[in-house]
Amino acid sequence: MYSKLILLFAAANGAVAVVLGAFGAHALKGRLADNLLSAWHTAVQYHFYHVLALMAVGILLQQGAPQRWLHWSALGFVGGLIFFCGSLYGLALGGPRWLGPVTPLGGLSFILGWTMLVVAIGTVKKVG
Repeated sequence: MYSKLILLFAAANGAVAVVLGAFGAHALKGRLADNLLSAWHTAVQYHFYHVLALMAVGILLQQGAPQRWLHWSALGFVGGLIFFCGSLYGLALGGPRWLGPVTPLGGLSFILGWTMLVVAIGTVKKVG
């Protein structure tokens, strides 16, 4: 059940990333300064990368990989989506300045997610 929730969240966020990418390319182009449009673009890129990472976590869970580490990996990726991508989206749209220091916390969350994925894969007894 937990793997299905992760996969559903990842798939839904894939759609959100497409919508936000299109919004940035069409509605924000010409309305935002180049540096803010670049921040938006970075958020969309990382959003997509980590949707794919969440999909991998969900699939590994369905294959019986160690749930404990994959749970932390998924939380890291979700936290990164919220704090890293969310803060960049907010800053690009003129959000409060306090969002700036939130971005590195999201980056650390992504790093935690990837590190826990490494540990999870390293603890798998048999692959395939």
